[in-house]
Amino acid sequence: MENKMRIMSERPLNAETPIPSLRSWITANAVFFDRNQSEIPSEKISLQEWRLRIDGEVAMPLDMTFDQILRMPKAIVSNTLECSGNGRSLLAEKATGNPWTIGGAGNAVFGGVWLKDILNRAQPGLTTKHVAFEGLDKPLGSAGVKFIRSIPFDKAMSSSLLAYEMNGEPLPLKHGYPLRALALGWTGANCVKWLQRITLMDRPFEGFFMDKVYRVYQKGKAPEAGEVVTSLKLKSIITQPLQDEVLPTGPVVILGAAYGGEEGIQAVDVSMDGGRSWKAAEFIGPHETFAWRQWQFVWHVEKEGAYTIMARATDARGEQQPMNASWNVLGYGNNGVHEHAITVRIR
Repeated sequence: MENKMRIMSERPLNAETPIPSLRSWITANAVFFDRNQSEIPSEKISLQEWRLRIDGEVAMPLDMTFDQILRMPKAIVSNTLECSGNGRSLLAEKATGNPWTIGGAGNAVFGGVWLKDILNRAQPGLTTKHVAFEGLDKPLGSAGVKFIRSIPFDKAMSSSLLAYEMNGEPLPLKHGYPLRALALGWTGANCVKWLQRITLMDRPFEGFFMDKVYRVYQKGKAPEAGEVVTSLKLKSIITQPLQDEVLPTGPVVILGAAYGGEEGIQAVDVSMDGGRSWKAAEFIGPHETFAWRQWQFVWHVEKEGAYTIMARATDARGEQQPMNASWNVLGYGNNGVHEHAITVRIR
């Protein structure tokens, strides 16, 4: 079985997880998807030299060592990460960006410290509204634009982690060693790697990666007027069988995953007749707040022919995944049921 990363660009490195590797609740570090805007550092920075700077709208600016962070109370959190453009190539109308299928997502168990614990040490000012993150990575291209993103202060204080471990190992270099910001349940664009500086601000950070991209907008509209990409969209994916697979009659085990960012998954339903009828899938594996739910359905098929399989998730609020995605210029947030359907042949 082919189980190699699908590389879309080498520099910067952008590669998606092979679909069979999405069948596990934990996505292994070696095949966890790669999404970068800048050059990955060529080697790990010395932990003795590394410092984390916290400044801006604070009463006490800090320069923290890695050892100081390790000695703080530890948090362990399961979190599903997804590239904002995951599923872009499945849209009926072409959108700009890397041609992700469903492999721009993965789930990992991260170890680190709560961001709020560090920010509280710096004593945030009363005017603080946003928290900006800057990494050690060097920009690609002549413009030299650094990848800096900010998130609302409320999100930083309620459910954001500074991670130094991933799946029981030190954070891999390509995933942000030694420290990565994780806005739990939000897209990877909000989770800056190789973290070296946190700046508290009275407004959102202004720059290319906040104002020109990671915005949902339509043709003819200004990017900065579009909605900022934040939480993961409610979505279900099918990881087994594969598109265009040929299978024998009898029991067919359908596997998949469903996730909704900050919203829990209540149910997944499966259709084998193009959406005319739906049957409840069974959840398998762990259930954690910000992690996807793995699911399965045993389909007993007797007739030969071509079948379209669809999966539809429902979140804890009772909201259902849309049957069709909402198109936008950069193809963000494709969570359509039809777009993620697969066709198999039984014979």
